[in-house]
Amino acid sequence: METNQAISALTALGHATRLAVFRLLVEAGPGGRMAGEIAEALSVPGATLSFHLKELVQSGLAESQSQGRNVCYRANFEAMNGLVAYLTRNCCAGAPTGACAPATADRCDC
Repeated sequence: METNQAISALTALGHATRLAVFRLLVEAGPGGRMAGEIAEALSVPGATLSFHLKELVQSGLAESQSQGRNVCYRANFEAMNGLVAYLTRNCCAGAPTGACAPATADRCDC
C-alpha cells in the first residue's frame, strides 16, 4: 500500500459512522450486507448511509455489488490487511521479530 492510499483509508475510517459501517462489514465477512440491513443495524438514514458507503468504496476499503434493486457491500479484506501491514511495516525496528506486531490469534482469515 502506498502512502496516499493509506491516507485515504485512514481518512475514511476517521468518521464515527464510517468506522461503524466498516466494522459491521468486517463482522459480516465475505458475504457482506445489504445497504438496508446496514442502515437498520446502525439506525442511519438511507441518504446518509449512501454518502458514507460511497466514501468507503472510494477509499478502497469496501466494495459494492448490485443485486437487482439492492446493493450488497463487502469489506475489502485485502485493502484492510494492506493498511495494517503499511502501519506496522517498520514496527520495532531492531527488536526481535514479532515483538510488537499485531496479534494474529483472533485475526480473520477472510
